[in-house]
Amino acid sequence: MKKWIKVLYYFIVAISMVVGLWHFFVPKMFQWYDYLPMQYENLIVGIDWTNYCFSMLLFGLSILLIILGKKVLSLKSDSVYFYYFLTFVWGFRVMLALFIEPWPLQPIPAAAIGQLCASVIIFVIMLIISIIFIKNSKNLKR
Repeated sequence: MKKWIKVLYYFIVAISMVVGLWHFFVPKMFQWYDYLPMQYENLIVGIDWTNYCFSMLLFGLSILLIILGKKVLSLKSDSVYFYYFLTFVWGFRVMLALFIEPWPLQPIPAAAIGQLCASVIIFVIMLIISIIFIKNSKNLKR
């Protein structure tokens, strides 16, 4: 595997891990609860659980991919499927934001646009690496 692919792999997986870690703090940072009536405790708990589960998935899967990096990059292990799944998760996030249910521009337009742009960049880089992995794994089988 070429060195630039290895560097890009670890870089993008680390970025994914940081986004997962950051997401644990998003509700407080953006004061989500200020927009919700406090009498809807079930709604607040549901939003928290969804956010925490997503954060843990992103953070945990990214750490797992860092730990398994050598196996993933060797393409001789099934560990590469974890990377493909993470790529799918980011792709789903992008498709959700672009076509299914775009993030509202209010109350903070820059946050919505920034999230979209960052997600697209992360997904495109991950997709490029996935395509390279698929091509190289086919070459290994020959």
